Amino acid sequence: MTWVELSSAVGLALATVREHKMRSFLTVLGVIIGTSTIIGVGSIIAGLDGAITNVLRSFGTNTAVVFRFPLLGAPSPEERKHKQLTYDDAVAITQRCPSVKSVSVYLFANNFGSGPPQINVVRYKSNELYQPNIAGTQESYAVGAQVEMKEGRFYTSVEDDHRAAVAVVGEDVPRGLMSGEDPIGKRIEINGHQFEIIGVMARPAASFPGQNDTRVMLPYFTMHKMFPASHENMLMVEARPGLMASAIDEARAVLRVQRHVAYNKPDDFNISTSEQMVEQFHSVTAMVALVMVVLSSIGLLVGGIGVMNIMLVSVTERTREIGIRKAIGARRADIVLQFLTEAVVLTGLGGLIGMTLGWLVSFICRMVYPSLPTAVPVWAAALGVLVSVTVGLFFGIWPANKAARLDPVVALRYE
Repeated sequence: MTWVELSSAVGLALATVREHKMRSFLTVLGVIIGTSTIIGVGSIIAGLDGAITNVLRSFGTNTAVVFRFPLLGAPSPEERKHKQLTYDDAVAITQRCPSVKSVSVYLFANNFGSGPPQINVVRYKSNELYQPNIAGTQESYAVGAQVEMKEGRFYTSVEDDHRAAVAVVGEDVPRGLMSGEDPIGKRIEINGHQFEIIGVMARPAASFPGQNDTRVMLPYFTMHKMFPASHENMLMVEARPGLMASAIDEARAVLRVQRHVAYNKPDDFNISTSEQMVEQFHSVTAMVALVMVVLSSIGLLVGGIGVMNIMLVSVTERTREIGIRKAIGARRADIVLQFLTEAVVLTGLGGLIGMTLGWLVSFICRMVYPSLPTAVPVWAAALGVLVSVTVGLFFGIWPANKAARLDPVVALRYE
């Protein structure tokens, strides 16, 4: 097959598409939908993967998170029965683990994960903010979790020990309650308790897309005193430089002793590093991508069947043309090339339209959610082009062979 023959076949295919514009568009509609799904959803998955990976890695390479079940994924019924971590567990790790630099306790509000749901309300004058992210923690959390202060300061261990009624809030809390007033020194009411705002935290650089920063951080013992129903603790274990593996082993040994876990029983808690959580999340996104490809293949299958159907109709409509070409010397391979090229050009154009729509979906998502770094990944663009061309080749083989097998004498007599 020479370049001249190929360019001639492509020209004929484009002429056929121009002659039947609407029919061609409806024929490849399934290919357009399937390809745009691959491109659009692929870009969203890639952006979400990047954003959440940054959030998970923001814990730091020297920090491990200890909780009673894995933070990612749905816990099993057995994992939900694990008893909660306590403040004494954190103290034991601090005292008995030489590879551990510090341990911060993070107390969730309202018995998170096991108690009945409760509506939390923050009030300032006549303004209210529902369901803020309330938690109690220690001064060391601000360093270990890389909290950046926008205004004011973080509370101290002295304020924690004395159960001081102070709070550090995320930057969206004063924006929603105070209408531009300086929040430092203002008193807010949290579920009926009065607190003084002493600091405003900057929004984390690595935050979930579209997430508002409504954090309300209270001193740990203050939280325990004013919210006695809160018992769910998470431990942030910061290892000494270069001793992450040793710190995890030591913390695991201490927790097993603290929680009276038998030597032949598995851990009744979970220790995760940021890299481990990133790997777990990548496995989830890989499964989502696989499901996306399977679902989009349905649209491509429908589009392929439409291409095959219209090519069979085209063979019937152009039977006399095929007879004339064969009568003046066209070989069977020439006829096959002509119809396969038409099928590939048709689905290729559908793939390009689908890629454009997918890129528009990615662009719109990036405009609506600036923190979601959507981008069309190379694998999605390459897969869209490859699949659309493959659909044309696969579903064009039968019509092309049918056209090539026509008897020229019978074809010339066809009306």
